[in-house]
Amino acid sequence: MTRLTGFRRPDAGITLISRWGTGSPERTRAAADALLEQWSAADAPAILLATHVFTDVDGSGLLIHGQWTSAEEHQAFVRDGRAARVGRIDARVPGIERSGLSRTHPYRGVVLDADGEAGVFAVACHESDGAPGGARAWADARVDALSEGPPQGLLAAHLHLDVDGKRVVEISEWADGAEGEAPARLAGLPLTRYRFYGSADR
Repeated sequence: MTRLTGFRRPDAGITLISRWGTGSPERTRAAADALLEQWSAADAPAILLATHVFTDVDGSGLLIHGQWTSAEEHQAFVRDGRAARVGRIDARVPGIERSGLSRTHPYRGVVLDADGEAGVFAVACHESDGAPGGARAWADARVDALSEGPPQGLLAAHLHLDVDGKRVVEISEWADGAEGEAPARLAGLPLTRYRFYGSADR
């Protein structure tokens, strides 16, 4: 059984969350396989502790959840080694659209059912108004609300704060069969639904 709680790495100094647009299920699977192959290779950077890949339920892209030793070591890798490694992926799947990267730290979460199997993962982002502590306050209120009145089918929700304190990334786990209800039940936040594809970790 795959649950986000099983991905926890206390030794991770930063969690990077990004989306790749591929356009078709075939390209999505090819990109996911190429990425996992690169990150599990013998010469993969040791500072990457784990990468977890999720694919859109409609096959149009994928989500990457990467745990690194520190932000500084990741930036050094971007300068010195990322281009060559990503280039190998692009050679197999040209034209991937990369829509940005969220540099985050896990903040709070709520686990409503620790034993249920997650059939779908829904990812949503909340942009704060820029007020000091606004993102943290929103995340606190979100956890309280989900704890007090959880939607049917919701197994857990995990909230990450980005490093500049302006954004909350929420990853929620839903029971199999509840994926069609997830958007309505998280009204107010645009979200994308994913299924777990695979991991590479050390």
